[in-house]
Amino acid sequence: MSSPPSRAAQRLSDRLRLQRAFIASLGFSLLLWACFAAQQGFDWAFLAVTPHSLPGLTGLLTAPLLHGSVAHVLANSTALLLLGTLAGTTYPKATLRALPLLWLGAGLGAWLLGEAGTHHLGASGLTHGLGFLLFTLGLLRRDRAAIAAGMLAFFFYGGMLMTILPHEAGVSWQSHLGGALAGVLAALLFRRSDPQPARAQYSWEIEEAQERARSEAGFETFETRAPDDVPVLWQRGTAEEARGQVLPFRPRDQHRP
Repeated sequence: MSSPPSRAAQRLSDRLRLQRAFIASLGFSLLLWACFAAQQGFDWAFLAVTPHSLPGLTGLLTAPLLHGSVAHVLANSTALLLLGTLAGTTYPKATLRALPLLWLGAGLGAWLLGEAGTHHLGASGLTHGLGFLLFTLGLLRRDRAAIAAGMLAFFFYGGMLMTILPHEAGVSWQSHLGGALAGVLAALLFRRSDPQPARAQYSWEIEEAQERARSEAGFETFETRAPDDVPVLWQRGTAEEARGQVLPFRPRDQHRP
C-alpha cells in the first residue's frame, strides 16, 4: 500500500493541474476568437447546425466554433475559460472524456429540437454542458473539492438553469438543453474517472481501524475483565462507631491529677 503524498507534493500537483487546465481553456478561448475573425471573410452558414437537414449535421462538428457577434463570442469565451479551468482542475480525466459528448450533445439538441430553416451556432451549448457537469458531479461525489467546484459554478453561472428553456428570441435554448443533458449524462458515466481526494481521518476512525486490524490478526480487542481482588483504599467503620463521633476525647476524670 503506497503512502499518501506529502502536503508539499500535493500542493505542487494541484498547482500543475490548475496550470494545465487554465492553459487548455485559454487556448480554446483564443481559438474561438480566431475563428470569429476568419468568419468575416466567407459565408459560414453551411457550417452551422440546420435542424432536420442532413447537410445541417455538419454543424455538429463546426457550429461551436462559430459566433454571430463580438458580444456572443466574448460571453462564451469567458464562460469557457472559467468553467473549463474549474472542471479541468477538479476532474481532469472526467472532463477530457466528457468533452466529445458535450460537443455532440449541444449540436444534437439544436438539430432535433430547432425549427427547420434556422441556423444554430456558438459554444453556449458547450458551456452549459460544462456547467451541468460540475453541478451534477458535486451532487454525486460530495467531497470537498466537488462541492466547492459545484458551488463556484452555480455562483457564476447558476442562470444556466433557466436558459435551457425558451426565454429569449434568437437564443438557441435547444443547444443549451442538449448540452445540459449531455453534461448530466457525462457526470453519471464518468463520476469515478478521477479518484476521490484524500480525507483527514478523525481520531475515533483511526482507533476503529486499529481495532479492526487487531481483530483480523487474531488479537483480542475487547476490554479485559475487572480483577476480582480490588485493594481497599478506605473502609468505613460500623454504623455504631461512626454515628455522632467526630473526634475521640478522653473521659473527663482522666484529665484530673
